[in-house]
Amino acid sequence: MSDARTLPEVWGLAPSVLTVAAVGLALGLLVAAADAAALARGRGGALVEPLRAGVRLLGQQRRTTLAPDRLLWRLGCVAIPVLALLSLAVVPVGGRTLWSTSGDLVWFNAMEALLWAAVWLVGWGPNAVHALTGGYRFLAQGLTYELPLMFALVTVGVAAGSLRVGDILTAQTGLWFVVTMPVAFVVFVASAAAFAFWGPFAAPAAADIAGGVTSELSGVDRLLVQVGRAVFLGAAAAMAAALFLGGDAGPWLPGPVWHLLKTLAVVAGLVWAGRRLPVLRPDRTVEVGWMVLVPLTLLQALVVAVLLLTGFYS
Repeated sequence: MSDARTLPEVWGLAPSVLTVAAVGLALGLLVAAADAAALARGRGGALVEPLRAGVRLLGQQRRTTLAPDRLLWRLGCVAIPVLALLSLAVVPVGGRTLWSTSGDLVWFNAMEALLWAAVWLVGWGPNAVHALTGGYRFLAQGLTYELPLMFALVTVGVAAGSLRVGDILTAQTGLWFVVTMPVAFVVFVASAAAFAFWGPFAAPAAADIAGGVTSELSGVDRLLVQVGRAVFLGAAAAMAAALFLGGDAGPWLPGPVWHLLKTLAVVAGLVWAGRRLPVLRPDRTVEVGWMVLVPLTLLQALVVAVLLLTGFYS
């Protein structure tokens, strides 16, 4: 059956698009508030501070550099939040997805791959050494964790016998995939943090290069990038809850509440790790990715394949 939609069907998606956008922004605010709370160590104002910071950035004048490529720079800044929201399109929201295809996992991974280009443009556009260095660091990290991430997603698809998120949720009716795929779960969450250059993977925006890809950002541009990073982390947490934690499965409470609670748990783990683990040097990231994560994810895929052949997932 074709996944193509007629014009009236696409027009009828408008309320769903607004819903996904609202959910994405809410998840981004949740991530930002959780991070502010971890930074403030319980002093209060965690929910208000991200909003205050956003208002300040809206009123801030944009910084200029010598001979920037303004078109590509602005395009990269806008693309980051847009791609984050598009990645949320295949994540179940209230038991439904905005845009379900025969390859939801491919769609989600494609949005992450396009994020490479967006962050690179943010580093390239200002024509500044620190921003460009941060862009190169992001590309180097991306080459490190993209392959383990793909193996992790393939493992989920193999176990469910489908690349649709809905089918993956159905396949976890008896047992959540995190039980038999702990390595894939950790790799997926860590890769999400790396795509958002968050926590231990913040080398592209590290202090030793004066903020890297974010060094020349100001005003609306900085706000767009910060919102995009937070929304993407929230979307990845919601996808992790769907792929590995059963999504809306759970007793007593309504399904959407369970999915939200699981998403909150993943967000809490990301924020905790982001504030407590040191930033990894890019060369260390490459070493761990290729020498440790690739063999582990291949072994994880082999284990899942053997379990599938023995009828464990049937």
